[in-house]
Amino acid sequence: MRNVFFGTALVLFALLSCRSDEDSVQNIDQTLNIYIKNSAGQDLLNAKKNGSFSGYNMTDIFGTVDNAPVNNTLKVTADSLYYIEYIAGARRVTLDSVSPDNRTYRSRINVSLRRTQNNVTDTINDILEIQYRWTPSVFEVSKVYYNNDLKFTKQPGSPNVVTIIK
Repeated sequence: MRNVFFGTALVLFALLSCRSDEDSVQNIDQTLNIYIKNSAGQDLLNAKKNGSFSGYNMTDIFGTVDNAPVNNTLKVTADSLYYIEYIAGARRVTLDSVSPDNRTYRSRINVSLRRTQNNVTDTINDILEIQYRWTPSVFEVSKVYYNNDLKFTKQPGSPNVVTIIK
């Protein structure tokens, strides 16, 4: 009888420890793709095109040191459109805390865009603010502001794509 009880307890323990608890997995959706175009739709990140930016730099406004670089990658789509892929790297600070299970964070990034016209290099300094929503089940980009203008609001299931018109 003792062996039956021990065997049943062992099987029950094994079944419970192997169960999947999907509620304990947090979905992370923080990749942001940033396209920069002019009003005519020209890709301004393609340095080979006249009038485009020859380079850019991103630095963390909330960084622990001045001009802390922010990790990003310049990528190109199958249609030859350039975009900046930003995943993480800028410091996030709490914007509000509705409850312990619902918080909003934000990162602020200085975006310096360089362009040379008529042998004169011009640098444009803009501000990118990314807001994130955190709950036990999700950490995601929720809103994106560019120079204080709302450019993106998260739609469930949609990618985080922002197009800036310069």
